[in-house]
Amino acid sequence: MPTLGRRTLSVASSAALALLTLAGLAAAGGRVTLAAADASATSDHAGPASATQPPPPANRSTSDGTFVVAVALGASGTVSSDALAPYEVFASSPRFTVYAVAATTGPAPTQGGPDIVPTYTFADTATGRAPRPDVVVVPAVNSPDSRQEAPLRRWVTDQANDGARILGVCYGSGVLAATGLLDGRTATSHWSRIRQLTKAHPHVNWVRGQRFVQDGAITTTAGVTSGIPGALRVMSDLAGPREAARVGRTVGYPNWSATAPTDIPIQSFNSGDVPIGLNAVLPWGRPTVGITLTDGIGEIDLASSFEVFDVSYAARAVPLSVTGTITTQHGLVVRTNTLTDDPTPTRLAVPGPGGTIDPAIKEWAAQRHVPIDAVHGTAAGFDGALKYLASRAGHTTAVSAGKMIDYPTAHLRLEGPAGTRIPALTACALALAGLAAAAPTLMRRSRRLRR
Repeated sequence: MPTLGRRTLSVASSAALALLTLAGLAAAGGRVTLAAADASATSDHAGPASATQPPPPANRSTSDGTFVVAVALGASGTVSSDALAPYEVFASSPRFTVYAVAATTGPAPTQGGPDIVPTYTFADTATGRAPRPDVVVVPAVNSPDSRQEAPLRRWVTDQANDGARILGVCYGSGVLAATGLLDGRTATSHWSRIRQLTKAHPHVNWVRGQRFVQDGAITTTAGVTSGIPGALRVMSDLAGPREAARVGRTVGYPNWSATAPTDIPIQSFNSGDVPIGLNAVLPWGRPTVGITLTDGIGEIDLASSFEVFDVSYAARAVPLSVTGTITTQHGLVVRTNTLTDDPTPTRLAVPGPGGTIDPAIKEWAAQRHVPIDAVHGTAAGFDGALKYLASRAGHTTAVSAGKMIDYPTAHLRLEGPAGTRIPALTACALALAGLAAAAPTLMRRSRRLRR
């Protein structure tokens, strides 16, 4: 073989080995990340020690308001912010009675948050034990088309047929599409899901670039935090714009008003999302942040503290309390890890105004020299959570995380160091790829030396 041909073949084989090495590392890291997400979404957060704790306290409806709202929870893992944010919106008005409902009485697993104890089961609405809902909130679940979620789909269909208004949040539209309720209607969803939904459910008119879409009695929203303005819109329809405006000021969604346009930027993945992509494929050494929860925490403060880490892969966020259960501001019971459960956090983060932390957790952290941060020290809700993420993972990661949850960030000053873990892992990956690329040359030289 001519020299030029041998050199070309050698360069090509070295490049192929380097690319294969990088692809293998990325695939292995992606599997680790997906396995961790699946474990979080399919198991309750009670570890071995928590199993000895007494059963969680009974959940309760928020009030005796005229309009009844049921927040449905799936069995395959519900996106916690999709459920908790609209829950707080409706629960902030005395005009609404709000409860959580699921197929069974056990804590419902969530993706990116603590497990939620339902107030009622789907069967309770049929027997009359639970009040019939005027509004049903349908969050995203991991497997909307699966047999596991068949009870959820049947129940949502029954409520729609009985005249309930439906609010599908983010990929909750996948559940609604699977029921057939969206056929012939216009709907939206998370920007990253529209193409998939268009292919799977062609009888739905899927649209991009809308914060929410109303078609008759069904409202669907864009990603995650868009459930807040979507819920406020439904509230305005039922309880009037004045009440919605009051609650809107309470929950503090940026630039929201009853008359604000619903247009939002049409998003897609781009180079600004590289830090999150690297976090996903390079999970090794990822820190564990214990989100410490106490009774009375606001549902949006709770949800936002987990959501920013869930979408950015910057850290593993673990719910933590002394007893293994806490009750939120509006009476929702959630399950958490306890101080004796693994893994031991590398740092603690305290959500909510004032950063209230249980003295027992504070003492535990002091004994182990675990630092404690305040998530919402400078701002409430998703504003504060994104600022905290920026302080730990850098500006670009926080901006990308805001995009992933469809939350406006132009009004926020997101500053902080990007950290050294990802650059160090990237350098190691490139070094391994370089060694793989050099392997053929090194082997040839070794054979020549032996001769």
